[in-house]
Amino acid sequence: MRRLIAATLATLALSSALAGCATVAPRLDAAADVHALLIAIRDNDRAMFDRLVDRPALKAEIQSRLMDETRRDGRVPAVLAAILAPAVADVAGEALIRPEVFRGLAEAYGYRRDTPIPGPLIISTLVRPRGDGLVCAATSRGGPCDLVFAHGADGRWRLAGYDGDLSRLRIGR
Repeated sequence: MRRLIAATLATLALSSALAGCATVAPRLDAAADVHALLIAIRDNDRAMFDRLVDRPALKAEIQSRLMDETRRDGRVPAVLAAILAPAVADVAGEALIRPEVFRGLAEAYGYRRDTPIPGPLIISTLVRPRGDGLVCAATSRGGPCDLVFAHGADGRWRLAGYDGDLSRLRIGR
């Protein structure tokens, strides 16, 4: 009877540990691509940046946010905002999806040329599941998420959204 109880407890402990691995493994997997993206941003590596960005998804998300902000801005009449916002958002979306625009964010994650680089293991502590195959990365434990990543069919995690303050994205850095 003692052996049966011990075996049952060991099985429960193992299944609990494996369940923990099921939540940690995707975070580690995503963290490796988050890390690679932040290195690409820091080094202004446009080719790697482009491989790790879901450009259509990110552009659509940024455009939507810019249009919402334009509509909320009381200085622009609603009719004019409805006419101009899509074109402005399209141009801004293209202008914002470049490594140099995200450099300030990479620096907030600790990816500066003058400091030791945090690795994927450290980044994994900042990655949180969001559901629907998405994860987000915060700049600090418990802090708000800025970068949103989607898991692609090829196994890579790509930047697909930005939940941070749009004013933190800097053109011409």
